[in-house]
Amino acid sequence: MSDRVVVIGDALIDELRDDHGVREFVGGAALNVAVGLSRLSVPATLIAMVGDDEPGSRIRTYLADYGVELIATPSLLGSSRAVSTRTGGGEPEYVFNDAAKARRIRFGDQERAAIAAAPLVAISCFPFDDAEQTDELALALAGARVAVDPNPRTDLMRDRDEFVRGFERLAARSALVKIGVDDAALLYGEPIDAVTPRLIDLGVGAVFATEGASGAAIETATDAWTRPVSDLPGRIVDTMGAGDAAFAAVLAALASGWPEDADAWGAMLERAMDVAAATCRFEGALLRLPSALVGPDLDRLGT
Repeated sequence: MSDRVVVIGDALIDELRDDHGVREFVGGAALNVAVGLSRLSVPATLIAMVGDDEPGSRIRTYLADYGVELIATPSLLGSSRAVSTRTGGGEPEYVFNDAAKARRIRFGDQERAAIAAAPLVAISCFPFDDAEQTDELALALAGARVAVDPNPRTDLMRDRDEFVRGFERLAARSALVKIGVDDAALLYGEPIDAVTPRLIDLGVGAVFATEGASGAAIETATDAWTRPVSDLPGRIVDTMGAGDAAFAAVLAALASGWPEDADAWGAMLERAMDVAAATCRFEGALLRLPSALVGPDLDRLGT
């Protein structure tokens, strides 16, 4: 078995437009998680669609800079792009290009071999409303230890009911599911504390529920742990990558095994909250460690 965690999902260019102008970042939820794992000293492989174009070259270079292995599905429409517009400090509104809307991952021999060898496979921002592609994913994951973050996006989701069916099909066989308060509202039209027991009843080993300013919780069939938002130095600059950073921190802990006791579960959740809070102190979705807040951070320079 390899020590590489495999992450399956999206890789794209985030184009941020706000009162300060237009800036671009390499991003995508799955890419953020894979890079986050690498920054937490967990080797990672990303399986994603990437175009053979200049943005695709930037994505490949970025992943190489952070030591993430890429297994790319070619894209005839070029690389995915998300344009997010934020005004007055509010939450961003996302618009995706045609490549992102038609995103497709192929599961060939190389992808299946990486999945089979991984101690843990994480899925984030996958098109679960594409039944054929979800069937292929489920087949490729046979026997794998799986964690899922549905990460739905209104502009990408064509059929909510089909998305929920596809997501729950994978969730039922998953060791962990991460779901945010906005995800619960979008997919189920219900508060997150109503969705969590539904997922546990499906057979999910543990649900990692992120609730924004209210903190986060991890719940299993028998126990639950909660933590508030971590109080770290500095002001909150950008919340865009907080959920991906928290997910990466939990995956990093689970890659070496299931927590042995309540203290271990609590420590894992607290670490995830610390990493998410540190990430919010910087622009962009790159995972940051709390140690970056006590001295100069060379990552400000980018890659």
